[in-house]
Amino acid sequence: MGVGFLDILVFVAFVAAVIGVGLWKSRGEEAHSDHGAQNYFLAGRGLTWWLVGFSLIAANISTEQFVGMSGKAADWLGMAIASYEWMAAITLVVVAFLFLPTFLKSGIYTIPEFLEYRYNPFARTVMAVSTLIILVGVPTASVIYSGAKVITVNFQGQALFGLDLGSITVGCWIIGTLAAIYVFTGGLKACAWADLIQGTALIVGGAIIAYLAMRFLGHADPTALAGTATTAVDPNQLADAGAVERLQLLNAGDWQAGKLHMVRPADDPEVPWTALVLGLWIPNFFYWGLNQYITQRTLGSRSLAEGQRGVVFAAFLKLLIPFVVVIPGILAYNLFTTDLETAAVVKNAKAIATFAPGLYAELSEEVKPDPGDPLFVNDIKSINRRLEAAKTTPPDATVVFRFSETFVSSHPADARRLLAYNSHQLGRGEPPDVTDPQGIVDANATLLREATGPARAGTIHTLVLRDYDAAFPVLIKNLLPVGSGLKGFVLAAIFGAVVSSLAAMLNSSSTIFAMDIYRTVKKAPSQFELVSVGRICVVAFVFIAMLIAPRLDNPKFGGIFTFIQEFQGFISPGILAIFLFGVLVHRAPRACGTVGLIINPVLYGALKFLVPGLAFLNRMAVCFFVILAVLTIMTLLKPLPAPVTLPVNERMDMRTDPRTMMFGGVVILLTLTLYAIFW
Repeated sequence: MGVGFLDILVFVAFVAAVIGVGLWKSRGEEAHSDHGAQNYFLAGRGLTWWLVGFSLIAANISTEQFVGMSGKAADWLGMAIASYEWMAAITLVVVAFLFLPTFLKSGIYTIPEFLEYRYNPFARTVMAVSTLIILVGVPTASVIYSGAKVITVNFQGQALFGLDLGSITVGCWIIGTLAAIYVFTGGLKACAWADLIQGTALIVGGAIIAYLAMRFLGHADPTALAGTATTAVDPNQLADAGAVERLQLLNAGDWQAGKLHMVRPADDPEVPWTALVLGLWIPNFFYWGLNQYITQRTLGSRSLAEGQRGVVFAAFLKLLIPFVVVIPGILAYNLFTTDLETAAVVKNAKAIATFAPGLYAELSEEVKPDPGDPLFVNDIKSINRRLEAAKTTPPDATVVFRFSETFVSSHPADARRLLAYNSHQLGRGEPPDVTDPQGIVDANATLLREATGPARAGTIHTLVLRDYDAAFPVLIKNLLPVGSGLKGFVLAAIFGAVVSSLAAMLNSSSTIFAMDIYRTVKKAPSQFELVSVGRICVVAFVFIAMLIAPRLDNPKFGGIFTFIQEFQGFISPGILAIFLFGVLVHRAPRACGTVGLIINPVLYGALKFLVPGLAFLNRMAVCFFVILAVLTIMTLLKPLPAPVTLPVNERMDMRTDPRTMMFGGVVILLTLTLYAIFW
């Protein structure tokens, strides 16, 4: 645990080099010039294919993957979560040849700007405002928090200039500040050059972890490994197997239980097989084709051919990500399940201290972090703060707890106390006198199922036996030797991925505010004025996100990956529907943009409240089709007399390279092959 001097040296040198290169390459981009806004927000529309490709990956891959995706892989999803990456590869190829020509030809700065040209100014404003709110409040804050979660676990008990480097709050402020520095100074060009280094480093860093995890698996105790298998396996069979065969024996199983399968049952709450047919395509096409902080990289392309090469190159790199994120997550469960259980003790203790401080004192020490262990110094402080806060501001008295049979088997006495607490909270008196694990689980499930009012969605908190979000941090802790410099490099690579994603979000949110809101309110602002507004926004937005980020440590948010994906559903189906409709149906009336943007959050929120058991990907599919149906009716009733004329950027070279199209086809074939292997 912890880091050595050489690790710190490598970490600091890497971060300094990345920021330095970004600022150096963006020097001379004068905000006072005739193209100041274009230089700052779109890198002067001069990005080459390799800068576009690496920048797309670096902006995308962050702790959302290293924490959230690896955590879902360690839990029950396994390789099924890789669909977010492999389906993205196909999506990117489509974006390169369907979306990108439309965007570059029109010369837009932002996606909301395109909506004004195709629909109306109101659609542009609605999308700009909703995008800003969600972008700053959800993914930006989430990336800061999850980055701090990965990095600070390795700095517990260490301080710098009086700052506790093991604190989530301190980590959030350090990450946010460093990202804001080079975005503020150099804009998109600084981001792109920094992304080139960081995108390469994060793939190399992830590959190092994957290699070390597989090597560790090959030498691990077969008896201990057998206890983590999805289906029963003979330890003697594991003893004679190599690392790859051990991975297969431990995680293959049948398609409903095995972690090496892409298909999950239709009732799976997160990635049901039905989502592979439709639901998962919606967030993919929105994210890669219409999400400003990703699309902005392609809008800065030197030409259509360069942009398409960069996007297809990024599609190829997406095929590699599951091998450096998802499979290590699966291995974290096989190799270090005890560490995940220790992390769960902390997570559960924080939840109980937050929602039921009176109950916390009654529980055994088994479900509380050891106050004498230096690894839990900051966690103990956090729990004590929650307990103190409850003395003046009592928590919601309606919160009850759900737990699994595995939790009960490990903590039977505490499970009975929790059952009694839930029963009293729901006004049911003493619970049934049951002692066997399944009986306790069934009795608690009956309470939660039959209860009304206080047990509505949002007031039930699930206690876990293992904290799967800790999967990747646990791998770093156990696999990388302290003081070798290797740990410093991997931490720097992950830190760089965090900063790259954060910088992309800050750059795009400042662009949206300056170009879609400020420029429409104040007519004909100067180039210097637009750049200045953008820089002010960088500071303001990162400050807001840094205030929100530490609060995501609250147990009520659950897994970070789900938190991000759930909230994207409030805007992504509607934006994708109106964009596709606007591009493909030339006589769709201008009011379609406004109607689609308004219907989506209302319908998605209603489905989330009324049908909480419906997987969020399926909710998105329902919203998408309902909006398309509404837009179709509007078009049939009142079509435009003539198609809308979009602006044309005469300076953009719009020629397509046939070789890029061929390589895009190769990427699609490779993706389908991977699906066939892991189906």
